[in-house]
Amino acid sequence: MYAILDIESTGGKYNEEGIMEIAIHRFDGRKVVDKFICLINPEREIQPFVSKLTGINNKMLRSAPKFHEVAKRIVEITEGATLVAHNAQFDYRILRTEFRRLGYDFQRKTLCTVDLSKQMLPEAESHSLGKLARSLGIPMSDRHRANGDAIATLKLFKLLLGKDSDKSIIQSVVREETHGELSPTQLDMVFNLPSETGVYYMHNKDGDIIFLGKTKNIKKRVNQHFTNVGSLARKLQKETKKVTYEETGSELVALLKEYQELRRTRPKHNSIARRKLFSHIINFEQNGEAHIILDIEKSKSQPTKKIGFNGIPSAKSFLDKITSEFDICPCSLPSHANSQERIEETDAAVCNEKVLSAFDKYSIHEKNIALLDQGRETGERSFILIKQGKLKGFGFVELNHQINNIHILESIMTTIPSDENTTFIIESYLRKNNRLKVIPLNAAP
Repeated sequence: MYAILDIESTGGKYNEEGIMEIAIHRFDGRKVVDKFICLINPEREIQPFVSKLTGINNKMLRSAPKFHEVAKRIVEITEGATLVAHNAQFDYRILRTEFRRLGYDFQRKTLCTVDLSKQMLPEAESHSLGKLARSLGIPMSDRHRANGDAIATLKLFKLLLGKDSDKSIIQSVVREETHGELSPTQLDMVFNLPSETGVYYMHNKDGDIIFLGKTKNIKKRVNQHFTNVGSLARKLQKETKKVTYEETGSELVALLKEYQELRRTRPKHNSIARRKLFSHIINFEQNGEAHIILDIEKSKSQPTKKIGFNGIPSAKSFLDKITSEFDICPCSLPSHANSQERIEETDAAVCNEKVLSAFDKYSIHEKNIALLDQGRETGERSFILIKQGKLKGFGFVELNHQINNIHILESIMTTIPSDENTTFIIESYLRKNNRLKVIPLNAAP
């Protein structure tokens, strides 16, 4: 659990500042579950430059509650949570100072989004909140007001959590939360999970990921692990002390995240797939012949224009599908490839054009596109960025100008290394699902 915090202080000498506005959003890693936003009478004068920056003046705060009147609420909303702020050292110091004036030792774990952004967005020109938000396409309003900055920090933190592919943030919090405490029951773990699409992570007592998977229903799938019988189920039931998750909205994003993180974290109870996820290909290259012959071949061959399949039956099914959809000439199919009479009677250019049209529709070869799908919440869309036919990464957008700007997409995305398996995952998903929206993009210079 996280408490996203922003404080506006009066300014003044070190440790003599007072809080004049505070905003706290209690965030469970998926959504805001509570919030507290309040002007506070600091019982001291506001520095003129602060009033000019924030628009808050002494008159506005005369009838606001004093800190001791809201202290209990602040303790409650941050209880059991890690404080997250942009320049957390400042906000945490100011908050602790106010509590010390009341004789209360306020202590919480903290995470700083400045430090996290430097780690995960090293190429950013600036790590100030305003410039980061602008470069990443994060909408901002009420700049230099507590709630406006807290919301921007929350959006930035969600983006950073998404880019935290090795789960270093989550694992560190898991270790701290469980240290010296009894593990939650399996029932409690399942109860707190969402029935949404995403990737789930099962952790041991040290916070290490021991199993992960993708699913269209996180709650249902984890519950199955805890109720199934068998060797794997028994191991997970015995060793799992915490379950975390990341909603993706999109099943395709979940598939790619699962593939990436299995190879990165190599959990001890996952079976890591063989080097290639596909066993056969259909070759769409001309190979010096007049006609392109759509042969089904073992995947060990390396043509440039190919589509992968997990077995001969699925490859044959795809041939049947495109034959009907594109009216593929019989001479382009393996069963007629050696029929000289059929080849002579048919215009090779016309036949090849139909074959290449099918390839263009169902392949990402050399394309610059964004694949849009549903997001994690209303008003959000997920995207997968493909550049020159290679997977670049995925992310989430809220605004149309983010979708159409390849530079913004590259800035906010979580990078995924591209290989022939990621191409197979995307292309096989596109063959089975037509609800994804494909946005052509101009290649970045």
